Formats: sequence, C-alpha cells, structure tokens
Amino acid sequence: MTRDILLQIAQVFTVIALAPLLQGVILQWEERVQRAQGPGIFQPYRDLWKLFHKQLVVPETASFIYWTAPVVAFTCMLTVPILIPVLTNFPLPQSNMGDILGGGLILTLGAFMITLAGLDSGSSYGGIGSSRAVMLGILAEPTLILVFVGITLLAKSMLPFVVNHLLVAQPEVYWSPAHLFLVAAFFILLLVETDRLPIHSSTHIEVYMIDEARILEYSGPLLGLLRWAAMMKQFILYTVFSNVLLLPWGLSMRGTALGALGAAVALFAKFLIVAVVVVFVETAQSRLRYFRYQEPLAASFLLAILAIVANQLR
Repeated sequence: MTRDILLQIAQVFTVIALAPLLQGVILQWEERVQRAQGPGIFQPYRDLWKLFHKQLVVPETASFIYWTAPVVAFTCMLTVPILIPVLTNFPLPQSNMGDILGGGLILTLGAFMITLAGLDSGSSYGGIGSSRAVMLGILAEPTLILVFVGITLLAKSMLPFVVNHLLVAQPEVYWSPAHLFLVAAFFILLLVETDRLPIHSSTHIEVYMIDEARILEYSGPLLGLLRWAAMMKQFILYTVFSNVLLLPWGLSMRGTALGALGAAVALFAKFLIVAVVVVFVETAQSRLRYFRYQEPLAASFLLAILAIVANQLR
C-alpha cells in the first residue's frame, strides 16, 4: 500500500518536473526546423523561476475569479495524473476516483476557469482570447467525447488501464481500423489543445492570439502558475495519447523503483517521437486564417465517427 502511494506521488511529480522539459524540447526543435538557434531545452525552467520572483501586478477590475483561476487550473493538472497510466500499467489507490471521461472533465474545468479569468480582467485582448477559445471548444469538446465513446466501445471500458492492456495483449485490435481512426482523431485534438494548429500563436500578435490573449493581464507568480499548468496539460495529453492509444508499451508492471524510472525514460522517449511529428505538422503548414479552424476539427470529428462505425462492424 505504501509503495502504491509513493508511485502515485511519483506520477504526479513526473508531470510537474518534466512538463517544462517537454515544452523546451518542442520549442527548440521548432526553431531548428526553421534554421534558427532557438532557446535551450531548459529555458522554460528559467522562465518559470523568473516569473515566480517577479512582482505581481493586478488589474483594478479583477475580482476573485482572477485570483482563483490560476490555482484551480494548476490543481486540475495535479489531479489528472492520478487517474491515468503515467508510470504503471495497473491502477493505483486513487485511480478509481474517475475514468478517462472524468479526466477530460477536469482538464476542461481548468480551461473554463482560464476563459472566465480572461473575461474578468476587463481587457479587450482577454475577451478576444476567451471568445476564440470558446469557438474552438464548440467543435473540440464534442469530438473529444466521441473519441472517448470510441475508446469505450473498443475496450468495453472507460478506464485507460483496460484500454492499455487490450492494445498490448491483442495486436489485431491495435491494428484495427477503429483504433487507427481513434489515433488520428486524437492526434488532431492534440494539436488543437496544445496550440499547435497553424492558427495559433504564442506571440503577442493580436490577429493570432488565443490562449496568450486570455492570460495577457497576468504577471508574476500567477502567470507562472498558468504557464506551468499549460505545460502540464500538454504533458498529460501526450501521456494519454502515448500510453493509452499510440504506444501502450514500456510501463512498469511490478511497480519497482527501477521499473518506474525506466517507465519515465520510456515515456519521454515516446514523447520525442510524437513531438517530431507535431513539429513537422506545425511547421510544414502555412498559417491558416482563423475561421478555417473548422477544417481540422471537422476531420477529427469525422474520424471519430468512422472509428465508432468501424468498431460496430468489427
């Protein structure tokens, strides 16, 4: 029992500690693809350190939502790793608190609070970012639910550990059209949720700002919490995509310290594979007009429906 509790703490700590490193690797690779030097892979850690040591400046119009949103968003990202297979392929003591749909609900709660905070600040940029994020969510959230429905029909369970075991034990299910459609649909959602579509921008250019606009009025430690939460969300989505759908191997089966360490190394190796594809997709496409965001999301929605139909015909 003590071992399982320690493993659960290790899963959460893995997400906290390695999320900035994943962000640093992706940002550097993007710059290298564009033949630029780019920041070091540890730059996100230095940025967080500076933010947590800067002065906090609060807008006069801010209410309690402005203060609570970063804390709620960060807490949500601490909760989801308890529910999903990060290091082990077996459930840990608190994993039964929710299934994969519950984890998606918690992630959505964090995004909802940030959207409210963007509106609460009273800034025109915050309003722009929040409205654009909601427009994306109108198509992204139903597609995510359809993907989860497809996973449920595939494994006859909403628990991510069951899906992982099924794909490892039955190669014919792994290579089935239903599973491949789910992988493709979730990959498009991954691009949307991690701001990697060619309509997103992490710069302060008004026409392209979405997530950056929502937190433009934040500074100091609160901004640090929001940026760290965004990195953790990216890490969690990569974990679900890699350990549950795409590469369900390499997790610790016995829960030993060496096995957990090996699983952490294997997990990051999977991330590097996924990150290569993400960076290629992001940089190979020319920037789209914002109102063409429906095209990739509609494709993801269609793929999720095809996965459900293919599973029923299987």
